[in-house]
Amino acid sequence: MSMKLPHPPLGEEELSPPPQRRPRGFASGPAPSAGAPPRRRGDREREREKERTKLRERHRRAITSRMLAGLRQHGNFPLPARADMNDVLAALARAAGWTVHPDGTTFRSSNQPPLPPPPPQLGMFQVASGETPAFINTLNSYTIGTPLDSQASALQTDDSLSPSSLDSVVAERSIKTENFGNSSSVNSLNCMDNNQQLLRSSAMLAGDYTKTPYIPVYASLPMGIINSHCQLVDPEGVRTELRHLKSLNVDGVIVYCWWGIVEAWIPRKYEWSGYRDLFGIIKEFKLKVQVVLSFHGSGETGSGDVLISLPNWIMEIAKENQDIFFTDREGRRNTECLSWGIDKERVLRGRSGIEVYFDFMRSFHMEFRNLSEEGLISAIEIGLGASGELRYPSFPERMGWKYPGIGEFQCYDRYMQKNLRQSALSRGHLFWARGPDNAGYYNSRPHETGFFCDGGDYDSYYGRFFLNWYSGILIDHVDQVLSLAALAFDGAEIVVKIPSIYWWYRTASHAAELTAGFYNPTNRDGYSPVLKMLKKHSVILKLVCYGEEFTVQENDEAFVDPEGLTWQLMNAAWDHGLPLCIESALPCLDGDMYSQILDTAKPRNDPDRHHASFFAYRQQPPFLLQRDACYPELRTFVKCMHGEAPQNGEG
Repeated sequence: MSMKLPHPPLGEEELSPPPQRRPRGFASGPAPSAGAPPRRRGDREREREKERTKLRERHRRAITSRMLAGLRQHGNFPLPARADMNDVLAALARAAGWTVHPDGTTFRSSNQPPLPPPPPQLGMFQVASGETPAFINTLNSYTIGTPLDSQASALQTDDSLSPSSLDSVVAERSIKTENFGNSSSVNSLNCMDNNQQLLRSSAMLAGDYTKTPYIPVYASLPMGIINSHCQLVDPEGVRTELRHLKSLNVDGVIVYCWWGIVEAWIPRKYEWSGYRDLFGIIKEFKLKVQVVLSFHGSGETGSGDVLISLPNWIMEIAKENQDIFFTDREGRRNTECLSWGIDKERVLRGRSGIEVYFDFMRSFHMEFRNLSEEGLISAIEIGLGASGELRYPSFPERMGWKYPGIGEFQCYDRYMQKNLRQSALSRGHLFWARGPDNAGYYNSRPHETGFFCDGGDYDSYYGRFFLNWYSGILIDHVDQVLSLAALAFDGAEIVVKIPSIYWWYRTASHAAELTAGFYNPTNRDGYSPVLKMLKKHSVILKLVCYGEEFTVQENDEAFVDPEGLTWQLMNAAWDHGLPLCIESALPCLDGDMYSQILDTAKPRNDPDRHHASFFAYRQQPPFLLQRDACYPELRTFVKCMHGEAPQNGEG
């Protein structure tokens, strides 16, 4: 929209924006009037104390979140999804041999008259008569799945602690194992292990998923199985892992193919030998393969000793021209991936960015075309940005970013600046050819900046121009790369991963999404233009599903809403007729997260019967190290994904 009005020169006050819409949620507070008196020193002190209180509360909640996650993963405590410290204290007290009534009355079991012996399948702990079957199942799952020498723990608390500071309570193992019975009880517990684990899996994965759509399940292989010389590191270890996956009826595996490994030394010289050996082993087990073409660098991989960077010849070019990388306002270069500003600039030994990507994709297709024709390779995921996701590298940890910082715009290399200048000139406002100078830093909060605060410059005439341009570069990059991918792969299923930037989602500006390239404030649907472009190329959208530790209640200091973001993306994708798939963000070690994933992949109340195309299980730490802990739940989960009923005796 062009305005035929005079504009002030750069640095002067810009035109007043139109009347603001009434913001929602966090932003709904009243704005100060223009004639309000300046704040006094006492007001400033109160504001500072309020910020300090927020920091203390944030620290306490972080400790709580880690405690709950650790108890679920390592202590076999199936805590409720919305567990608070009362649930934690009750579970620990019962595990230590105490009796806890629903009203909070707590006493040592030895101080009370002995209770009638429980049925054999209920485990070794005495249970108060007022407890519900849910609590009984909780005790059973803890007792069965945990060695006796780790079940004893005594609670140490400071009497001066207030209820609000009970998140500092720690458990210390101090009760000896002989207090819990002799070896005969251990043998009886081992005899009941299979049935108890099945009961635990069935309780956690509540719901009938029989006759629901079949959703394939894929498991990611560790990234470090291929070394920097493109050699398969441990073939027998891979066979062992694939054998375990096959026993779970997993449909296939996900393999990361790194540009920095395959085309490492010389332009257009591709080395695929390690991946050829790997695909041959996978073929032995008759599993499908989804390939991720990774055009970005990575830190240490699963083996802990392999650092994957961009190709060495790219780094040689960067010694003479660092503008091939994304750059922040301070001039710091992000070497994780190439700037989208060189998509059409032939600065890579005579090739542009998209030409380099196309040559790599075509080489892969020519090398493994027979595997695609045989059906071994079922889909190909194209890395389109930082971490393989479609986004700017706006929150890099190597630059000092820490959650929940808003990140920074990455548009200050000379090629992006050239594009910005051309766009401003075409609008007739050359003084707009600049990045925001009040957008804060990597770890800023929205309210601390003039650009992202409520009523900030993000919604001014200049702000709307800049954010439209910034997100438009992302959409253009998608269009160009996927157009060439369609030529290279000739009808193969293409997958694109969208990030879940859920922090600050419940603020007006959605600052973290803006710096990542998604123009999605509360008064605008920023994902619809992106999904429309993905629909044009008939790709599958991959979404990330987070566990209960990322809910609004436990992370309110960052105004997070991962569920709200997920549903916005899912509904927008279905509105555009775009198929989607689900990827787990964390290791799945408990039934609560499996149930959440199932509800997302197979919405129960959807009248149109939408469902995910497939599910990707991200393994971290390596799958073999956690198989004993998660096999029963994972087996039940796979059957639910396949629309089957778990059989008696499984576990």
